[in-house]
Amino acid sequence: MPAPSKLAQQLLDAQVAFHLNQLRGDLLTDNAATIADEIIDAVGKHQIADLVDRELAKDVIGRVLTTVPRSPAVAGVIDLVLDVVQAGPEQPYPLGELVDRDRVAELVDALLALSPVLDRALTQLADSPLIGTVATRFMGRIVGEVLQANKAVADKVPGLGTLMSFGTSAASKVVGAADRQFEGILGDTVGKSGAFAVKRLSRIITETMQDPTTRDAILQAWDVVAAEPVSGLDRHVSREEIGEVVDAVHELAAAALESEHARVLAGVLVDAFFDHFGGYTGAELLEQLEIDKADLRDDVVKAAPGIIGLLDESGDLERILRARLEPFYSSAEVAALLG
Repeated sequence: MPAPSKLAQQLLDAQVAFHLNQLRGDLLTDNAATIADEIIDAVGKHQIADLVDRELAKDVIGRVLTTVPRSPAVAGVIDLVLDVVQAGPEQPYPLGELVDRDRVAELVDALLALSPVLDRALTQLADSPLIGTVATRFMGRIVGEVLQANKAVADKVPGLGTLMSFGTSAASKVVGAADRQFEGILGDTVGKSGAFAVKRLSRIITETMQDPTTRDAILQAWDVVAAEPVSGLDRHVSREEIGEVVDAVHELAAAALESEHARVLAGVLVDAFFDHFGGYTGAELLEQLEIDKADLRDDVVKAAPGIIGLLDESGDLERILRARLEPFYSSAEVAALLG
């Protein structure tokens, strides 16, 4: 493309200078507000389904799920969050100031109401031999602790401690010896079946959740915790220990998000979003999100000076404007008009 003529070059310089002036000082603030309002108003008149292509949204989200979780930026953010969590707030404050007790009570009620769901889920695990073994050992430890506690109390009563020891010993012989002391206590009682232990443990957990006292106990425990100051985790766990857990969770999540199943699920969610919100206009969607148009405009106005000012100081703003406008002034059409 030929270079613009002298007159065309002067016009180019004048237009670049004009636009630069519009993007500086108070004019930048006024223009940013005007442009933001115009764009928001224009977009607000059209339906979301017309503004955004559904398949394009699926492709973009799928690519993000595949690439972003393992990116250095995400790893850096995780490290920053860990550092902040480890250090805690500069000024400790009671946890109760952060989380309202009424909201905690609502959450507790919702979780306790899920006891039938938990019961069904635990029952489905009864067929797993290994889970049955763990459940048997868990219940065995509980029984063992109860016997030890009772014996400790009985030892304080003359003659009762010996009788308690004899009863415990006899019960163990009837049940049968095993390689683990507590498993032996339960071995024959449960018919050497872990399924019984799982089902019984499930019943205990479910009945405990359904006990009205449980709710009060949980909220009392919350009251104790809520009075404690929010502080860094470094008081309780080292950076390396919590880092190992977070890294494992991050790796698990990244691997899951990279799978084809995650992409399919993301596509289903995109379809659901468009089915539900696709008919909304931009303005209606902002209303549904409870985002005020004026607040959005003000955010743009606040951000513009920093971004545009930095580009202006570096000379990039003028370079970008000139690169966009120069082809017009170098065109044959302009040359013909200018003679």
